[in-house]
Amino acid sequence: MALSPPVFVALTSRGAALARRLQPDFPGSLVHGFARRVETCDVAFEDATAHLAMLFTLGTAIVAIASSGIVIRALAPHLADKRNEPPVIALAEDGGSIVPLIGGHRGGNALARRLAALTGGHAAITTAGDLALGIALDDPPPGWRIATPDMLKPAAAALIAGEAATTESDVGRTAWPDALLPSHDDARAQSGIRLVVTTRAAPRPGALVYHPPRLVLGIGCERDADPGAVVGFVRRALAEADRAEGAIACVASIDLKLDEAAVHEVAAALDVPARFFSATELAAQEPRLATPSSYVKSVVGVAGVAEAAALAGAGADATLVLTKQIGPRTTLALAQAAEDIDPTRIGRARGRLDIVGIGPGPAGWRTPSASEALLGAEDIVGYGLYLDLLGPLIAGKRQHARALGEEEARVKLALDLAATGKRVALVSSGDAGIYALATLVHELVERGDDPLWRRIAIATMPGVSAMQAAAARAGAPLGHDFCAISLSDLLTPLPAIERRLQAAIDGDFVIALYNPASLKRRAPLDMAVALLRAGRPAATPVVIARNLGRADELVRVVTLGALDPTEIDMLTILIVGSSATRCGPSGVFTPRGYAQKPRSEASS
Repeated sequence: MALSPPVFVALTSRGAALARRLQPDFPGSLVHGFARRVETCDVAFEDATAHLAMLFTLGTAIVAIASSGIVIRALAPHLADKRNEPPVIALAEDGGSIVPLIGGHRGGNALARRLAALTGGHAAITTAGDLALGIALDDPPPGWRIATPDMLKPAAAALIAGEAATTESDVGRTAWPDALLPSHDDARAQSGIRLVVTTRAAPRPGALVYHPPRLVLGIGCERDADPGAVVGFVRRALAEADRAEGAIACVASIDLKLDEAAVHEVAAALDVPARFFSATELAAQEPRLATPSSYVKSVVGVAGVAEAAALAGAGADATLVLTKQIGPRTTLALAQAAEDIDPTRIGRARGRLDIVGIGPGPAGWRTPSASEALLGAEDIVGYGLYLDLLGPLIAGKRQHARALGEEEARVKLALDLAATGKRVALVSSGDAGIYALATLVHELVERGDDPLWRRIAIATMPGVSAMQAAAARAGAPLGHDFCAISLSDLLTPLPAIERRLQAAIDGDFVIALYNPASLKRRAPLDMAVALLRAGRPAATPVVIARNLGRADELVRVVTLGALDPTEIDMLTILIVGSSATRCGPSGVFTPRGYAQKPRSEASS
């Protein structure tokens, strides 16, 4: 099976050094380090047991540079179904021993052998099938699906015991598993284990059945066709045609349907990718169509979307095994290829733009969803400093740095890249939806400079905002009602800023002030300080936070009366307390009133 990039979990600095040495050989991998012992890593954690369990339950491949005992004790309570558990490797700090603890047949054994080749160590493979047969029946080639998993154990046990085996295939000879199994004479094979490779759905009692990725499902549908109805139609048509859902490699359609919900719903229901072709690419299939339509050609430029898409995806030697079927506002067709299909090599995917807030900078303040989006992206777009902060997390990816102030250029570049079918991450500091680029993305898509932008899948990954980071460093000043106001008058007129600020003062909100000042822009801050001093006591706490999470971080608390505006710049955020905010022995906080509740209510 294809392995996703693993996470290296290091508990010591020596283990982290080994992880860093191995990381370049696993593009997209991350190093997670125990905070008290590992100084530099992509993600820091405090509780090793909880962190390992979290990664495991998320389905992450784990290479733990730690003792087997630590890993076993951490994961034992979470073991449930070996068919769905990710590979977990225990790797010695010197690289000498590599032990696949879990998921040996889900890529763990292959990962262990790869690590051993890199470290010069020994992969301690203990699974019987690998040792006795050199083949794991539950680890078929990429894209293959096991239709009768209940037969895995008896088939493997019989083969290990020396019983005969035979393979049956209705897709021609396959290199797996037939070529890897010991041969037997026909007489013995008749009573032995049956391994069946088929695209058919009909039951094969007593056989271990595999579905290879040989089918492409072509879909044509009207705009806004009901996704549920289309999924139901697809499943009924496949059943009637005796074709297995597990043999479908991908769903294919015309690129006009890149954003069609029904097409993507079918792909999700079948757990396969959706791929798309241009009208020109589909028109090249017209001589092969069984049911061409002049009407369809007049509308979309090709004489049949479903059949043409299925054939284009399945290749030149493909045959239509299900001609065009007409359903509710939908057509479908099915083509079978002569070889296994790799969906990543045909057509194009729907482009995806992830707008990623990376927090103030340190890996420990980055959300897992942000890291996953960055790992999954092909191209990364952002301000150069933000890309530098990401370091090894985006190493090897295409990076597109743009200068500070070129926000619209950054967003347009990211949209253009995604419109070509790529998966793109647009990087923002803090939270991308707070005074950052997410809103500009949606504004430009709505404006419609390029119609292709509307066919992109767009998602925003939350990040730790500057006000959250500043509040956390100072204590809990945002413990009760608060608001955020940007003092930048580049995009917001100064009178509007003044009105909002005065309203926040009158409402007695804790106020987070973003973009307080720059070398050329001091008037808004001076105005804000004057309004605040007129409306709040001089003793009001003010948190000044600069370069949060970086080497030259500065966080201090002053009173409103002692605040010196000349010390504030664009790298600073201010949090101005309300009438209830105070400085205690453990930090600045704004009480919410818990202490005033009756005991029974406070504990409920």
